[in-house]
Amino acid sequence: MSMPDATETFLDEARDLLEQLEAALLDLETSPEDQGLINTTFRALHTLKGSGGMFGPPEMAAFAHHLEDAFELVRQGRLPLSRDLVGVLLQSSDQLRRLLFEPEGAHASETARLVDILRSLTRRDGPAAATPAAPTPAPAPAAVAQQRVMIELRLPPHAMAFGTNPLALLDELRSLGEAEITPLTDGVPDLDALNPAELSLAWRILLTTTAGRDALDDVFIFVDEPGSVTITELAAPAEAPAIAPSAPPPTAAPPVQTAAELRSPAAGSVPAAAAEPTDSQVRVSAARLDTLLDQVGELVIAQARLTALAHNRHDLALSAIVEEIERLSADLRDSAMDMRMLPIDQLFSRYRRVVRDLAGSLSKDIELVLSGEETELDKTVLDRLGDPLVHIIRNSIDHGIETPDARETAGKPRRGTLRLSARQSGAEMIITVEDDGAGLNRVRIREKALAAGVIGAEDELTPSQIDQLIFHPGLSTAQTISNLSGRGVGMDVVKRTITDLQGTIEITSEPGRGTRITLRLPLTLAIIEGLQVAVGQTMCILPLSTVEECVELSQVETRTSNGRNFVDIRGTMVPLLWTDRIFGTGRTGSVVAVVETDAGKTGVVVDQVIGQHQTVIKPLSPLHRAVPGLAGATILGDGSVALILDIPGLSRAQPALPLQRTAGAAVPTAA
Repeated sequence: MSMPDATETFLDEARDLLEQLEAALLDLETSPEDQGLINTTFRALHTLKGSGGMFGPPEMAAFAHHLEDAFELVRQGRLPLSRDLVGVLLQSSDQLRRLLFEPEGAHASETARLVDILRSLTRRDGPAAATPAAPTPAPAPAAVAQQRVMIELRLPPHAMAFGTNPLALLDELRSLGEAEITPLTDGVPDLDALNPAELSLAWRILLTTTAGRDALDDVFIFVDEPGSVTITELAAPAEAPAIAPSAPPPTAAPPVQTAAELRSPAAGSVPAAAAEPTDSQVRVSAARLDTLLDQVGELVIAQARLTALAHNRHDLALSAIVEEIERLSADLRDSAMDMRMLPIDQLFSRYRRVVRDLAGSLSKDIELVLSGEETELDKTVLDRLGDPLVHIIRNSIDHGIETPDARETAGKPRRGTLRLSARQSGAEMIITVEDDGAGLNRVRIREKALAAGVIGAEDELTPSQIDQLIFHPGLSTAQTISNLSGRGVGMDVVKRTITDLQGTIEITSEPGRGTRITLRLPLTLAIIEGLQVAVGQTMCILPLSTVEECVELSQVETRTSNGRNFVDIRGTMVPLLWTDRIFGTGRTGSVVAVVETDAGKTGVVVDQVIGQHQTVIKPLSPLHRAVPGLAGATILGDGSVALILDIPGLSRAQPALPLQRTAGAAVPTAA
């Protein structure tokens, strides 16, 4: 690995480590005694310091060293993990990020400020950290019998590149007792093939010590690679407490069978042969994944054309080959899609820090409750969703949730609650941001809209229509302009971004009870399984995951209620969506495709069901993108274009049409 490649790898790893560090610190704020979290935090700081010393800016490595020293006091139980300390450590993680990824900035003053605060906190909260008190006499420890262990240390070639210092590990072993260290050169290549950036030496250490197994495990606490460390306990000598340096390695005494155990990241290790298979991972850039998916999409289109060609040729041999290509194409499509799907927790976890900092700056007490973090979403959608959610969360904290005193006056708990949830519904991802605050101030929203000329004084608006005004550009109900809100920039950006992602946004608010904002987004913007249907001469696609069944319209009973048309499907009344009226075909459909949406079931009346279709989603032009009910388009096997229907959007756009019975069939007519 060249130095530029190694540096880029370090920066990628550093991003992950900084995210782990921030998440662990936020968890420690509520669980300060959790040793697992403490070790995770220390481990991240230690790795950033070690790797940063080789590949990062020197000032970053030096700053990480200060942080590690301070947190070591916490790890040893000599410094309490106070809220103030967590706060400055979170600020320090931000500073580490700036030192790594903004090296051209002037960060020296901020680094010095944080180091001074750390020193002040360690002196104030932990006097023993700065000036250890005189030790009080303690009972003499029970005598521990000497033991001999054989340790084989075979670190991976990239170990030093990621901050592991093998000489420091050997020095730690020497501090535990009498150590005879033998270098192993069997892995050292010829000089012309030697890479100075890679580690090729290994070591065998014969250690005589009174330290227990825990002390040995602590030496290798940051060595993760399976098979890197093998610890074998040998029979203890009968009399001699130590082994002379010149003594040959013991061979007479058989090894005690306690060494073959699988080592976890915080415990001992095992030989490579004994390690269980691990799910190794490879980092791939997002651009390469996008290119792969584009190529898979073109392959799916070509496969559809080949299928259509084989269908017309009636050649059994060709059809068999086409079926095999269809199967391979579908498997490749699913694999490519899986690589792009990421748990939404990668996005949700960022907002814990956002809520903590904003609540603190506004002197509010707010609890963030997350649910559905394991739900997966396409990386493209996930990346573009970050900023809209930040805007919504900031508005909920700034405008929605009241101060503790105001909440207490209103008979609410002093601590407000902000809920962020995600769930899948068919081919949609539904993300909800809900607070238990004061709700939208519709009177003020209307006043602002009237003053801005968005509405007229004579306009009669429903509560829902008033709520939607907050998405109008330049409209803000904030009393004063602050660093959080007040300029009317934000919610209009949210609306535009969600629309660009082919999603929708809904608001439900109740005065004094809170506000819920719901985002509905497609799971992916790439490839879906679809059901191809015909509406007149127009070919359309319904997302197959939302289609429950298809029935003949003439075989089911139809009814009209409150201006809506329904069909009776086994005792369930399903509202009908008449696509012939929407597309202006002039003919009544004969098949009902029952589609399940988050709002319930809808019967989509079409002329014909063609069959299943692998649908490569193509974006619509700006002119057609604003047409309600269209989620995109795709290319069929014959080269023609089919429209991908957005059923909830079509339902909202369709006017209510009463039914008229003619020749036993239900026909919509204008009232």
